[in-house]
Amino acid sequence: MKSFIQYTSLFLLGFFMMAGSAFAQFDREMQYYTNPDQTGLNQFEAPFETDVEFDGLNVRIGGANTLQFQGIRHDNNATDQNEIPALSELESNFNLATSNLDLDVALGDGLRMHLRTYLTSQHHTEAYVKSGYMQVDRLDFIQEGLLSGLMDKVRIKVGHMELNYGDNHFRRTDNAFAIHNPFVGNYIMDSFTTEVAGEVYYYNKGLLAMVGLSNGKLNQSVVASDIKTHGTVYGKLGYEKKMGDVIHLRLTGSILNVSNSPSIYLYSGDRAGSRYYSVMDDGFRSGRFAPSFTPPRGADPAAGEMTAIMINPFVKFQGLEFYGVYENTSGKIKDGVDDTRTFNQYGAELLYRFGANDDFYLGGRYNLVDGESVSGDIEIDRFNIGGGWFLTKNVLAKLEYVKQTYDGDGFAGTKYDGGEFDGVMLEAVISF
Repeated sequence: MKSFIQYTSLFLLGFFMMAGSAFAQFDREMQYYTNPDQTGLNQFEAPFETDVEFDGLNVRIGGANTLQFQGIRHDNNATDQNEIPALSELESNFNLATSNLDLDVALGDGLRMHLRTYLTSQHHTEAYVKSGYMQVDRLDFIQEGLLSGLMDKVRIKVGHMELNYGDNHFRRTDNAFAIHNPFVGNYIMDSFTTEVAGEVYYYNKGLLAMVGLSNGKLNQSVVASDIKTHGTVYGKLGYEKKMGDVIHLRLTGSILNVSNSPSIYLYSGDRAGSRYYSVMDDGFRSGRFAPSFTPPRGADPAAGEMTAIMINPFVKFQGLEFYGVYENTSGKIKDGVDDTRTFNQYGAELLYRFGANDDFYLGGRYNLVDGESVSGDIEIDRFNIGGGWFLTKNVLAKLEYVKQTYDGDGFAGTKYDGGEFDGVMLEAVISF
């Protein structure tokens, strides 16, 4: 207990020192842009309408920084009498601080570029570009009024970018960008990947439709391989309605299909790392689960196929907020054997925001994954309970308790046999 109090005091001291540099607020407005602070909460796609006028080239430099104190223990069924791998011992201490650098540039009326660089992350301590894209909401930069009636309802995005599959990625932690995630970790099946892609949106009075196409590659290369990768096709259909600040309703359904690929990245595309460091000795994706429909390294060339569907309801009534997840993923390795396997993910978040400016919140999240692994059925469930405090619109402190368990025949004899982890996480977030 004494060491926990000492570490917590050190955490809070470091947090307020970090926060002191963020009290200068940014008020630079951009067209069709989601603010990376408290004001951007529950904004999914960037706004399709704007009253911001374009008055010339506008460069916005932003970023994010996070630091966690982790007090988690893990365990499994390993004993001296069985062959289950024993887990390493974890101690309560700080995780590596992570940082992002963002560039958003208004290049023309309705024309914006976004670029995010991970300055440091759990998996890559060196700086590298995460993604970038061009967003087109008007064509006035070509000719004033060009197709204005059409562009009132249409958006185009192109780049090496985060695919807009499902709504989870709008609430997830993206390396240091964690201010829109009410909890510390992401979902167990973390659907996130960056690929060269193009997306076309249609928006009309709350109705949203999107179709996208990517090249299916996380790491780009023009060198031919034994398997010719087909494009990934995905789409989203939804409806969103806001009634002032009292009620906010949204329901979306998404689908993504990979038909021929030696590597499928939808659940393994995050190269930054998990927020639960080293739990279950899982490396930088610790605490997550990625369905695998690609052949192991060294195997004969084979292609995988996968279809994923996600449904996300969102309801906000005054300070009460509910967000839900249902996801079904099925696929196989096309090696002449019909071995189609299916995984399901369920999630539910219930939050209550309160205070003069909704600066405080309390809530819980339940997340369950089950499915058919090669070794047998598996089940992973996680429970989070916690809260947060926005010191300013750019500074957030979070505290949560997390518990995750592993069960099923598919884990028998592995390090996940009887596996579980639980403990307390504190996180300091700055985003501007």
